[in-house]
Amino acid sequence: MNKLKLVAGAFFILFLIIIIKLFYLQVLSPFSVSQNNYLQSNIIEPNRGKIFDRFGSPLATNQTRYLLYIQPKLVADKDNLVHSLDSVLSLGEATLSGLIDMNKTWVAVKTIDKNTKQKLSGLGLKGIGFQDETARSYPEASLAAHLLGFVGKDYQGNNIGYFGVEGFYNQDLTGLPGIFKTERDILNQPILFGTQEKLNPQDGRNLYLSLDKSVQTIAKSELQKGLETYKAQSGCIIVADPNTVQILALTCLPDFDVSKYYLFSENFFKDPAISDTYEPGSIFKPLVMAAAIQENKISPEDLYDENGPVKIGNYQIKTWDNTYEGKITMTRILEKSSNTGMVYVGSKLGSDLLYQYLQKYGFGQPTGIDLQGEVGGYLRPKDQWYPIDFATVTFGQGIAVTPIQMIRAFSAVINGGKLMKPYVVQKISSGNETIQIQPKVEKQVISQLTSDILKKMLVSAVEHGEVKWARPAGYVIGGKTGTAQIPIQGHYDPSKTIASFIGFAPADNPKFIALVMLREPKTSPWGSETAAPMFFDIAKQLLVYYNIPPEQ
Repeated sequence: MNKLKLVAGAFFILFLIIIIKLFYLQVLSPFSVSQNNYLQSNIIEPNRGKIFDRFGSPLATNQTRYLLYIQPKLVADKDNLVHSLDSVLSLGEATLSGLIDMNKTWVAVKTIDKNTKQKLSGLGLKGIGFQDETARSYPEASLAAHLLGFVGKDYQGNNIGYFGVEGFYNQDLTGLPGIFKTERDILNQPILFGTQEKLNPQDGRNLYLSLDKSVQTIAKSELQKGLETYKAQSGCIIVADPNTVQILALTCLPDFDVSKYYLFSENFFKDPAISDTYEPGSIFKPLVMAAAIQENKISPEDLYDENGPVKIGNYQIKTWDNTYEGKITMTRILEKSSNTGMVYVGSKLGSDLLYQYLQKYGFGQPTGIDLQGEVGGYLRPKDQWYPIDFATVTFGQGIAVTPIQMIRAFSAVINGGKLMKPYVVQKISSGNETIQIQPKVEKQVISQLTSDILKKMLVSAVEHGEVKWARPAGYVIGGKTGTAQIPIQGHYDPSKTIASFIGFAPADNPKFIALVMLREPKTSPWGSETAAPMFFDIAKQLLVYYNIPPEQ
């Protein structure tokens, strides 16, 4: 009888514990039961969108990598494990030995590729394992480092695009994560008839760039040769379609290794083509000349008496070589790149109209190009300008612009007067949906007639300029040299220049426009002797690449 009472008492106590537990779980803490104790959620990461050039050649893809980890408690022979791992990884036995903390259950070692994983798997080591990871891969290495940007980590450890296309289109490329919910028992095992919900992820969108891999290869190769030949500190080349300002190539050096971006300082990541400002020098002259012709203030055959330096207040403006030809035409002003002649053109245009055209060309504000990191240059308010400022801006000094602003404005001069919005991505694709990016006209700056006049003047500037370049035979090419002194602590250093050339071909119906820039070339400070030869080397290759026949 006492035994029965004892058993009954035990059952009563057990039953009471169960009742109390059920009351707590179902009444006092129902949400913790349904959501925390039983329902487990796992995030399913989407695949990042791929990036291709205009013809579908891959520039950024995804590659499966493997995180090598060690489970110290499963290691049978630590010394053998360390020696074997080091024979493949070459991390140093002391480093590997320090990682294996026997008090830990799991230790990450290194992310490795498929071949390395196969080598380690073949060693039959106990206590190691591999966890699949997706890593960004760049098949063309750093061919277009600044333009592409890279994928790094944010503060939470999530993948995120930085700079270039990867940064600007990060949201499109990232996609939407999925989720998998499963109901589990107290042992964390799936409940057979429990809740099983799965929402598939949406992979990121694919981007098709206007970039042409072949043109990019030509531009980068010529820039590398140019930096070595002319001993320049740095440089940029941009090639675009002047009618749409689609970017066909964009390269600046020095650049960085996109797959090992973490080995470089942040200074390398900034794209000088969109993020650095400079004084453009004489390549700016055709913009002012076009404005004056558009406003009927001058015509190409009007004469200017180039008889000596021009005095503006306490300043004297001279020609670049301090020689003067007497009466010359407006066309000759561009041919010989006369600074004093341009001051005359600016005076005919007037300060109000001159400032208005600087705004019309888009200076002082971002172009809106679809690359992360663009700056707008700097155009001071008009009431802060002095007479000397209006004089020097006519030949490209005293104004801060970016290379992308410069090539856009120059394109407007030769494409019929249309200021276009430059762009890099021409198509966004996701499944069966494709978004085609159309060229966008921002404004009409000059007329078709003025544009045609300027193209002829720029052809003359190439054919009758101070330097005779090795131009491709049978082709008519237009362009302009530039040599701008670099301002340092409030004055110009005559020994430090930015040498440039901007040109287009064929002149009657331009297929491409290219801007070549060199910062501080040592062999010669002049754009005519450094940047210009580089442009013509590029032009020769592009004329062949685009199968453009010579004129009869």
